[in-house]
Amino acid sequence: MRESLYRQAEGIDANGFVIQDERFVGLDNYRDVFTGQQADLFWNAFDNTTFFTFTTVAIEIILGLAMALVMHRAMRGRALVRAAILVPWAIPTAVSALLWRWIFDADGVANALLGRQILWTADGPAAKAAVIISDTWKTAPFIGLLVLAGLQLIPKELYEAAHVDGAGPWRQFRAITLPMIRPVLVVAVLFRMLDVLRMFDLPYVLIGNQKHSVETLSMLAFNEAGNLRYGPAAAFSTLLFCYVVLVAFVFVKLLGAEVIGQAATRRVRHRRRSAARRSRKTATT
Repeated sequence: MRESLYRQAEGIDANGFVIQDERFVGLDNYRDVFTGQQADLFWNAFDNTTFFTFTTVAIEIILGLAMALVMHRAMRGRALVRAAILVPWAIPTAVSALLWRWIFDADGVANALLGRQILWTADGPAAKAAVIISDTWKTAPFIGLLVLAGLQLIPKELYEAAHVDGAGPWRQFRAITLPMIRPVLVVAVLFRMLDVLRMFDLPYVLIGNQKHSVETLSMLAFNEAGNLRYGPAAAFSTLLFCYVVLVAFVFVKLLGAEVIGQAATRRVRHRRRSAARRSRKTATT
């Protein structure tokens, strides 16, 4: 915050040496971000960050929910399926970005399967698609893991009663599964949104630095700091922090607080019922 109020001095002093001091500029760095020379870079990075956040989280929620339902089913080799699904999530982001860079290479597997020459790692819409695909592949298992934990807490008696009442699988999914795992989904979406808003290493390694179509706010701040423009870099970082806080606040205020409160209340009631059952068993014995 303090660094964003200063700017590195430029020019040469009376003795011919490069000036290395910094001077106080107030809110000039923020003014340049919104209306000055940095405005185009900032709004492009802001649009990219917002686009990646909402696109990848939406796709990951759908795929993660499907993975959780598959892992929750009683079938042969369930442990192997769970381990296989969670492997991408365990791989470091930079390593998975390198892996997908080989896949999306001009002579890579992706073009061979599609039978077309697509420049995935060049600057353009294909680069956006490459980032979305690789990020979804890596983090959808995280959503699946959280949803699976929620599925395992649903009593089987609810499904048995619904089956007796004639409810089909789709009706059971809408009336029982979705409402019961809603608190878990809220937490998963919140975590993933905050994570994607800070996205840096995946597009940086997969596509490259200073690519207009995939440059995020974190990458923009990194580039400015790398060029010794610490004031603008600090301004970008401060605005990104405010953006993350604003999204988290709005998300929890509008949706999360009620659901998380209900989940906490449900857990307290469940613990009280378990303690009461244990007390009755102890008294009878």
